[in-house]
Amino acid sequence: MQALAIYAGPRAYAHLACHGLQPRDVQSMPAAAGGPKGLILGPLDRFLFGTWLPQSIQRIDLIGASIGAWRMATACLNHPVSALLQLEHDYIHQHYALRPGEKRPPPERVSSLFGQNLRAFYAGRVTEVLTHPRYRLHVLASRGRGLLAREQSGVRSALGFAAAFGCNVVSRRALGWFLQRVVFSSFDSSGSSLPKLPFDASDYPTQQVALTEENFNDAMQASCSIPFVLQAVHDIAGAPPGAYWDGGVTDYHLHLNYSGLVLYPHFQQNVVPGWLDKHLSWRHAPSPFLQNMVVLAPNPAWVKTLPLGKLPDRHDFIHYGADLKARVKAWSQAVAAAQQLADEFALWLENPDMARVQPI
Repeated sequence: MQALAIYAGPRAYAHLACHGLQPRDVQSMPAAAGGPKGLILGPLDRFLFGTWLPQSIQRIDLIGASIGAWRMATACLNHPVSALLQLEHDYIHQHYALRPGEKRPPPERVSSLFGQNLRAFYAGRVTEVLTHPRYRLHVLASRGRGLLAREQSGVRSALGFAAAFGCNVVSRRALGWFLQRVVFSSFDSSGSSLPKLPFDASDYPTQQVALTEENFNDAMQASCSIPFVLQAVHDIAGAPPGAYWDGGVTDYHLHLNYSGLVLYPHFQQNVVPGWLDKHLSWRHAPSPFLQNMVVLAPNPAWVKTLPLGKLPDRHDFIHYGADLKARVKAWSQAVAAAQQLADEFALWLENPDMARVQPI
């Protein structure tokens, strides 16, 4: 069974039909939020950053939210293949032990342990990420406004997110009354100015902030801070004051108005705008924003051959409970099977069969 499905927007399809796909063609690479689902893309990441993209010399913008930000920041490290393997290992083996009477660990404990692990992972290596000669990193986080300007225990934050959900149903842009998109970007090659964003940000309230040694860990943790699972990160250095949550809340799958050809390893065909749009099917349709995009995703039929017949996801923490060994085994099996995705893409690049390419 074929594991890899390839999708393309209209302009990207025309490019592939005429020229195939070369490393020099890629201008941007997004990396979605989605928690453990992102593990399935590990072999593709290692092929792209370890073998394929080093064959070109152009600058590439890497845009990530949540686990996507962690993947893209890791790709900026020296020796990216070994770094991405370490990320995969650390993510699979993360464990938040439950205390007597607990059904799930409290957000403060998850945030504390996750923050420790994040700082240890990049210890002494942040400069490598921020000064990569080719890759510009853009980390997305969601800054609270109004009821969400500060994280409050109890009812206030819950009311804030309930109001945000209601406004988002009416209009995605109305979500901006409660949550602003903040993009933490590494400096350009001159080291003196922020790079131009690789997408038109006029679709949603947005602010760009410099990603620096001082705020790197906080920005990364904020981008991964799922509401009610982790605590918000407050008052990040160099950024507007306030509470910062997971970048996937505003930009779940980075459905953005990109410039240039976009190569997108993703865990599904649909590119959903925000986390609160997951159950709003009318927001899952393609838009003109995706016309320059090539999506590499697992074939849904192949996904059914994985443990539990699905991609790894956050519900596995509950399904396996305290049985860490069983969860590690299932996730490791899924990731090992995903090597087929990378192998099939490498073969397709050698012989770009357009019969394999479907519309986004």
